[in-house]
Amino acid sequence: RSWRMSENGALPLRGKVLTVDTMNANVKKVDYAVRGPIVQRAVQIEKELKEGVKKPFEEVIKANIGDAHAMGQRPITFFRQVMALCTYPQLLDDNKFPEDAKNRARRILQSCGGNSIGAYTTSQGIDCVRHDVANYIQRRDGGIPSDPDNIYLTTGASDGIVTILKLLTAGEGRTRTGVMISIPQYPLYSASIAELGAVQINYYLNEEKCWSLDISELQRSLQAAREHCDPRVLCIINPGNPTGQVQSRQCIEDVIRFAVKENLFLMADEVYQDNVYAEGCEFHSFKKVLFEMGPEYSSKVELASFHSTSKCYMGECGFRGGYMEVINMDPEVKAQLTKLVSVRLCPPAPGQALMDLVVNSPQPGEPSYQTFIKERTDVLSALAEKAKLTEEILNTVPGISCNPVQGAMYSFPRITLPERAINEAKAKGQAPDMFYCMKLLEETGICLVPGSGFGQREGTYHFRMTILPPTDKLKIMLNKLKEFHQKFTQQYS
Repeated sequence: RSWRMSENGALPLRGKVLTVDTMNANVKKVDYAVRGPIVQRAVQIEKELKEGVKKPFEEVIKANIGDAHAMGQRPITFFRQVMALCTYPQLLDDNKFPEDAKNRARRILQSCGGNSIGAYTTSQGIDCVRHDVANYIQRRDGGIPSDPDNIYLTTGASDGIVTILKLLTAGEGRTRTGVMISIPQYPLYSASIAELGAVQINYYLNEEKCWSLDISELQRSLQAAREHCDPRVLCIINPGNPTGQVQSRQCIEDVIRFAVKENLFLMADEVYQDNVYAEGCEFHSFKKVLFEMGPEYSSKVELASFHSTSKCYMGECGFRGGYMEVINMDPEVKAQLTKLVSVRLCPPAPGQALMDLVVNSPQPGEPSYQTFIKERTDVLSALAEKAKLTEEILNTVPGISCNPVQGAMYSFPRITLPERAINEAKAKGQAPDMFYCMKLLEETGICLVPGSGFGQREGTYHFRMTILPPTDKLKIMLNKLKEFHQKFTQQYS
C-alpha cells in the first residue's frame, strides 16, 4: 500500500475497506432458511407474475413463515382499537370506541413519557406492562408468584433469545460455550449461535415417537460435546417449531432434572403456548413445572422463558412485541443484562402496548369481552381444524408421512425422494429437499422451507409448511402438493 501520491497526483488504487474477505467471518456463517433462497425466488416469481410472465399458476402461496396476517388471519378487534387509540389519542373522544378499549389506552398512555407512544420507555419495558405480564404468568401458572422485576420486554421473542445467548457465550477452544438445540430446530438458534461464535450442540428429536424428546439422547449429545466445548445451556421449544409437538409434563420434569444434574442454564421458548390442538395434549410452562417440583429445583435452576405477540391467536408479528422472564439469575449478571438492554434504549413502545393487551385482555362483564372471546376461539379452532386436515391429506400421499400437528402452526412431514432425484440434487450442489422445494415452487407457486434448513437426521428429508392459509386455500395447496409429489416421484423413478 503506497500512501505517496502517484506522479500525476491521482489517488492510489486500493480495494474497498469492507470486502467479503475482510468482513466479520461469523456473519458469513449465519444461515436463516425461513427467509432463504427459496423465498427470494418466490418474491422474484411474484414480480414476474405482476409483469405478465406466464406461469402454470396464478399466485405464489407463501407457506414458508409463521406470518398469520399475511396469510389472511384477521386481527383481533379489541387489540387494534386500543392500538389506534394509543397512536391517535384524539380518538378517545370518539364514541365509536368501547369504554374498556379507551380505559386500556388511557392506562398505557399515562405510563408513557409525555403521554405519547412515540416516547422512549425505560429499557426493561414500561412498568405497568411488566406488572401485567407478571400477573398473567401468575394466573397462567396457577398462582405461582412472578416478580415484575424479572420481566424484560423485548423486540419479539427473538431479541430476548439472542440477548440471553449473548450473556452465556464465553471462553475459547474447549472452554467455548456450547448451546444444546433440538434438531429439527427453528433457525434463529443456529443463526444466533453462529453469529456469536458459540458452539452448536445438536440433540435429535424422535420422529418415530411424534418428535418427542428423549433424555438418553440429551445425555449422548452432551457427552459427545464435552470433548470439544463447554456445554452451558439447553434450549427447548415447546410447543415445537418446526415439529409441532407438545411436551408432556413428565418430559418437562425429566428435562429439569437433567439440567440440574448437568448444571445447565435452561431456555424455554414458549411462543406457541396458546396453540395446542391435539386431544390429551396441554401446555405446561417450564416455570410452573419447575416450581411444582419443589425448592430443591426451583431455587437452583436458572431459567429464561420467552413469549411474544407474534403467534397464538394474535399473529401480530410486525409489532415486534415480546417478553422474557428470568428466574434464579445471579443478581450481578442481572445488572449486566439490564445494562446490555439499555444500550439499545428500549423495545418498540407499540409492541409493548400490544403485549400488555395480550396479557390483560377483556374480562367478563366488559363491553369487548363477547367479541374478543368469539374472535379468539374462531382463530384457534380454525387452526385446530387445519392442523388435522393437513396431517390427514398429507398422509394419503404415498411417499409422504406426517406426524400429528399437536400444536404451534407447522407440519414437518417426511418425504421419500427417489435415488435419481437425490443424485441430481447433489450434482447441482443442492440439498435434495431444497431441490424438491425449488421444483415445487417453480411448478406450483407453493413456497415451503426444506427440512435441511432446520436440521434432520442424515438420510431423511422433510419440508416445513405452515397451516395458516385459509381452509379453502389450504385444501387447494395440499392437493397441488399431492399431485406434485406423485409427478415428481414418477419423473425420477
